[in-house]
Amino acid sequence: MVTLIEKAIDGEYSAISCYQHLINLASTQYIKDKINEIRKDEIRHFNSFSNLYTQLTGEKYKPKISEECPKKYKQGLDFAFKDEQETVDFYLEIVSKTDNPKIKEEFQRAAHDEQNHAVWFLYFLK
Repeated sequence: MVTLIEKAIDGEYSAISCYQHLINLASTQYIKDKINEIRKDEIRHFNSFSNLYTQLTGEKYKPKISEECPKKYKQGLDFAFKDEQETVDFYLEIVSKTDNPKIKEEFQRAAHDEQNHAVWFLYFLK
């Protein structure tokens, strides 16, 4: 479980960085604001998963970028959409592999958020 949480933390850390890049490239304030809302959710997930990690191990995890964000806007949106969709499945897999109610709750909530994020990125791709 600890290894899965490490992967989740790295994914959130990478998304936070990538979405800041997309905010900087977005063409309208509306899109910038929506991506920033998504980024705030990712920060919340990152903090939640980091706290779970510390509770389980007694140590702080040092996150790393797990995937580089594409430099171009449309490719970045496409990357974000696919990543969000894959993350939903990954988080639901974590939910199914644990009996810990706190882990279940945090990852179930995050999976719902990630699905919502994917819809927004798909909308921005149109």
